[in-house]
Amino acid sequence: MKAIKIGAIVLIILGILIFIKWKFFAGTAENGKSAKPGIKAASPVTIYVAKNQTFNEKIVSTGTALANEEASLTPEVAGKVIRIYFSEGTLVKKNTLLVKINDADLKAQLDKVELQIQLSEQKLQRQKQLLEINGVSQEGFDIAANEVSGFKSDRDFLTAQIRKTEIRAPFDGVIGLRNISEGSYVTPSTIVASILQLTPMKIDFSVPEKYASMVHAGDLANVQTEGTSVVFKAKVFAIEPKIDLATRTLKIRALCYDHKHKLLPGAFVKVDMIKQSTTSILIPTEALIAELKGYKVFFYRNGKAISGTVKAGTRTDTQVLITEGIAEGDTIVTSGMMQLKNESPIIIKGTGK
Repeated sequence: MKAIKIGAIVLIILGILIFIKWKFFAGTAENGKSAKPGIKAASPVTIYVAKNQTFNEKIVSTGTALANEEASLTPEVAGKVIRIYFSEGTLVKKNTLLVKINDADLKAQLDKVELQIQLSEQKLQRQKQLLEINGVSQEGFDIAANEVSGFKSDRDFLTAQIRKTEIRAPFDGVIGLRNISEGSYVTPSTIVASILQLTPMKIDFSVPEKYASMVHAGDLANVQTEGTSVVFKAKVFAIEPKIDLATRTLKIRALCYDHKHKLLPGAFVKVDMIKQSTTSILIPTEALIAELKGYKVFFYRNGKAISGTVKAGTRTDTQVLITEGIAEGDTIVTSGMMQLKNESPIIIKGTGK
């Protein structure tokens, strides 16, 4: 009896398993999927038909706007400020007197030296007359002449010291905010104000090493500040003669003249340079798959996904330039690649632009 019970249980279990298996294959067949093992279901994908397009080779970078000339105004000597001649934020011309430091003691010394020069020159004139009649030796005349030269050197020295008590504009520019007032005591470390020459503006930016041979003095660049749609023109005038070892980039400087005072020193700018227009194959960036040794794409051929190696060039926001591996008319898979392998069956569910 025990053996009969065990046999009945086994038969019931086998019956249940057979029923489950039948339901599974029946359901699979109803959904249109093959019940045969070893046959993969086709994956839905979108495609893109490659075609030649006009492509503008563009170098895109970011940079900084700089004043054409900039200087911090500091006195050469210490002293009390007795007069300020400039207004903040105004345009001043080169050599305009901006600040005067007390020079009363130097002027008094200069007056004394001027008097000494006058007296020594009179003495030299008398010595010259006496020398003509042998009333004085040549040595005595030379001593008098040397005395005149010494006093004149003292005058030149004092004149230079007085000049150091004046702060003048080193170039045409706009004066910034001043940091002193009349009566302030200043030293050579005191920054009185800054002066900037805002026309033209310098634009400093860098390009990757691979573009080094494509950029030349005289090239035009489009400059745009953050948050605005206004584009300014700048012309490259200087290129760093070496590649930066840390960033592997080449530093470039351009000049922007017609910025209408909308560019300020220190502003972040976007720069782009169009180098050449070519007819090339462009594909959507999502179709490109990165590999260890390069890039690949999946081609649609006879209902299957066929992988192929390609060489990629410049990228835009939505497309990538293909330099090798794709011909005009090839059909490229643009979505659903994650589950694909070479020769995987696929079905088209849409076409990309």
